[in-house]
Amino acid sequence: MINPSRYRIIAIGKIRKPWIQSGIDLYMKRLPGLLITEIRDSSLKKEAETIRSALKDGELLIPLCEEGERFTSLTFSKRLQTVASQRTAFIVGGANGICPSIKASAHVRLSLSALTFPHEIARLLLLEQLYRATTIARGGPYHRE
Repeated sequence: MINPSRYRIIAIGKIRKPWIQSGIDLYMKRLPGLLITEIRDSSLKKEAETIRSALKDGELLIPLCEEGERFTSLTFSKRLQTVASQRTAFIVGGANGICPSIKASAHVRLSLSALTFPHEIARLLLLEQLYRATTIARGGPYHRE
């Protein structure tokens, strides 16, 4: 079963738009135990160093990037269920993306869409998809086929 307390989002930059923060707050209430670690915008190299120092031993690394794998909501839920016992860190890059060395050391790279989103919206979309994946795994009514 998917357990949100095993997930963490490491995000570059702060949320500046109140309407996005409201959405994030909503999904954080629905995903008890999930943590978000914010990292200050900097150079890609410094951001990568900070990400590496923030990672915990054994934590799966899943950066969001345009060249990542694309899943349906159902396959994303199933994929998360296969690693449900492991701690997982999702990385949301800033305006300059994510350092190639972080992408290279990833367990899997994830693409939310073929479209490009601002990091604030990507964070909100990731939270929504994590909530959706959790409800799919539990057989809840949130997701409709």
